[in-house]
Amino acid sequence: MAAAQREVWTGAQLRRLLADKGGLELSAASVSTLLTRQPAQLKLETLAALCAALDCTPNDLLELDTTSAWTAPPTPASTNPDSDTAAAAVGLGRATGGHRPPPF
Repeated sequence: MAAAQREVWTGAQLRRLLADKGGLELSAASVSTLLTRQPAQLKLETLAALCAALDCTPNDLLELDTTSAWTAPPTPASTNPDSDTAAAAVGLGRATGGHRPPPF
């Protein structure tokens, strides 16, 4: 990790750097989680603070796994919004152009 390359070995060190250089105050638990687990999500504000604190770029912190890329299943004709059958199935007529009226 970029932290180890910059000789940041503890959560306390990273927490100080995030506050001093990144302008971000995180709890000790949040910093510990960043160091020990792969987060499911990461706020852009946190990513920017990490980059400032560690003097790096997002590319130094993130890895993209393309082996498990998700692909959308094919759309059946019955759910195609351009088809008359799909419009009728959800109560939309051709008179509305296949769009729902506003909800008021």
